[in-house]
Amino acid sequence: MSTSSVSKGCFVFKPSAKKRKPSPTVEDYFTHGSENMENSRLRFRTCQSLWEKMKTDTELLQEELNRKVLDSLLEFIRKSSSSFQRGTDDWRSRMRAHEIPTAALVLGVNVPDHDMTFQSLSEQLQLSVSPFVVSLQAKECAALKNLIQKVLERLMGAGVWVNDEDQCEPEQGSTSVNLKRVHCSLKTLHDWYKTVTEKTYTSTPGEKRTSIGINVQQHPPIVVIFKDLEVFSPKVLQDFIIICSRYIEQLPLIFVFGIATAPSVIQHTLPHSVSSLLGIELFQSLSCTQHLATVIDQVILTSEFPFKLSGKVLQVLVSIFLYHDFSVRNFIKGLQLALLEHFHSQPLSVLCCRKQEALGHISKLSHQDVERIQQLPSFMRYVEQQGPQDQVELLTNDDHVKEVCVKLLIDLHKYHKNYYPILRCLHVLTSSLPKYPLGKQIRELHISCLEKNVWDNEEYASAMTLLRMMAKEELVSLLQKCSVILKPGKTKKMRAVLLRLDDLITRFTKADSVAETAAEEDITSPGKGLQKKTNLFQLQKSLLEMKESRRTKKMSQFEILRDEVLEFFDSLVRCHLAPPESQPLYEVCYYSSSAVLRRHLNATPRTSIQTALSNPYHYLKNESLRTEDGTFSSAAPDICIVYKLHLECGRLINLYDWLEAYATVVSAAEGKDPESADYGKVDELKHARFIQAVSELEFLGFIKSTKQKTDHVSRLTWGGC
Repeated sequence: MSTSSVSKGCFVFKPSAKKRKPSPTVEDYFTHGSENMENSRLRFRTCQSLWEKMKTDTELLQEELNRKVLDSLLEFIRKSSSSFQRGTDDWRSRMRAHEIPTAALVLGVNVPDHDMTFQSLSEQLQLSVSPFVVSLQAKECAALKNLIQKVLERLMGAGVWVNDEDQCEPEQGSTSVNLKRVHCSLKTLHDWYKTVTEKTYTSTPGEKRTSIGINVQQHPPIVVIFKDLEVFSPKVLQDFIIICSRYIEQLPLIFVFGIATAPSVIQHTLPHSVSSLLGIELFQSLSCTQHLATVIDQVILTSEFPFKLSGKVLQVLVSIFLYHDFSVRNFIKGLQLALLEHFHSQPLSVLCCRKQEALGHISKLSHQDVERIQQLPSFMRYVEQQGPQDQVELLTNDDHVKEVCVKLLIDLHKYHKNYYPILRCLHVLTSSLPKYPLGKQIRELHISCLEKNVWDNEEYASAMTLLRMMAKEELVSLLQKCSVILKPGKTKKMRAVLLRLDDLITRFTKADSVAETAAEEDITSPGKGLQKKTNLFQLQKSLLEMKESRRTKKMSQFEILRDEVLEFFDSLVRCHLAPPESQPLYEVCYYSSSAVLRRHLNATPRTSIQTALSNPYHYLKNESLRTEDGTFSSAAPDICIVYKLHLECGRLINLYDWLEAYATVVSAAEGKDPESADYGKVDELKHARFIQAVSELEFLGFIKSTKQKTDHVSRLTWGGC
């Protein structure tokens, strides 16, 4: 290839004599600036191992949730390609209407999670159905030739020759598999597919088969996955489908449409003449809210992981999920950020690990770490509750503090093991009540328990009132569900609670016959008095006695048991669902900096840009830019100077006046004498710098051109912040 450059040359860059420094690792960033390097490294390793475990569990969980829809999708693709496996005649008879088997996969609006689903689908297809799988995105298929080019490149592994006029003839030997450049057409794909399948599946008995035919049948289908159907150009999609329908007798093509909104988008995108060429079958994945509920249940609401989130932090993550993207993947990234921030900012997070490991780390705490423990608000409250002698020991004796920390950490782990089973039981009892006083999702109840005593809420009292009105069959069914939750019995207290609950359920079942007999007696006893002969006075007396007896009616056996059950659960709630702040050393495990998390995850670009323009020292950390409040440094970048000057203008800004003011500020920054003739003079360099700064402000959306006056621009913001 020739070049039109006027200068050609060969440049030699000699390697530097100094050895290049190795690039810093993640651990180096984590430990940078820490006082105790050994403690920081231990925290980093603990954080890394904990995250690997959480990441593995969440990935397995999401694969399990997607398995049902993926299995049904794989079965559909196998059935669609089975007739082609039996011979060309069967395929032609089945596809005489030129229908292309198409799976419409509705994944929901959580677009960031779709990549993981499609990656899993592609891997399973290549493993068990066909090695010919292509995934396409709309951004790389702007035109029909681009779409066909991507299909050929990813299937054939060769460069594709595209002519703008689409009138190129195939190159010599275009049917060869090892060709480096091929013509962009479906005929090329047909010839290549025929060559590959004949070479792979018609080998002689003594010849070794190639790896492309492992675990797949003869004539495997070509699966084309459109990841984001809504974004594809309708014209490009229509033309591609029409062309493919003409090759369906020779190529076993199968389409997979990834849909984020609703299946009706197919009818909106494709006219009937094109959609009739597709044999569409609908597949619906689980909703993203169900995915989130399962992730929270398996990762957050468990005592298996020592790292915990405070109520405000969890509320931030859930709010971002519900009001921004519905992405479980981004929720897990937020959880990872909270984990990293906790271990990086809290030196005592070295104790946020398995119980046995944490007890071993306590003995290695330094004097400075012991002082940090003594300064924890929860530990200070614990010290205040002790006697005078113990208080002195806890404030002066490091060894005694470590001994007490062992006991407190054991109690904290027991608290978590008792907390989650009782939380699930309370959710089972209240999640089916009218208007859901304690929330429909368990995460809502969990956040309420984290913030304050849940039994002090009016909603809790309302839930208890509604439970006292529940029928026997419903209550017994809920108690049996609670029994299933408590069956693992990880602590002695939970095993004792399970025995008591089973006893209450047994008493409920035994009281059925007694309750029925008592009810019959209550119904028949007033009637016996009325059957006797009586006068008007006696009748009036009997009716008053009946009315009084109804007012002072004795409680039935069921009502007594129901009140006993509710009192029992109320005592469990008050004992085990106290907020984490009530537990000493809870700061070791709980991350509570919701403002930091919100600033990182829920960015406000406009505020950040205005802060950078009005106060460049905030980001650049240059001492020459440091100013007092209300003042501005003339040494600031050009765009900051132009931005500050535009705040002093009205709705319309005169460009010439703006330029002169800018030149005056820049001259002051250069240290020129205000009395000199060059002070404030506009030269070519200042003019160019000003135009560039104004263009950048226009790109950021602070100003725009206006037709009202040719030498003016219109301001698009108000105020100075």
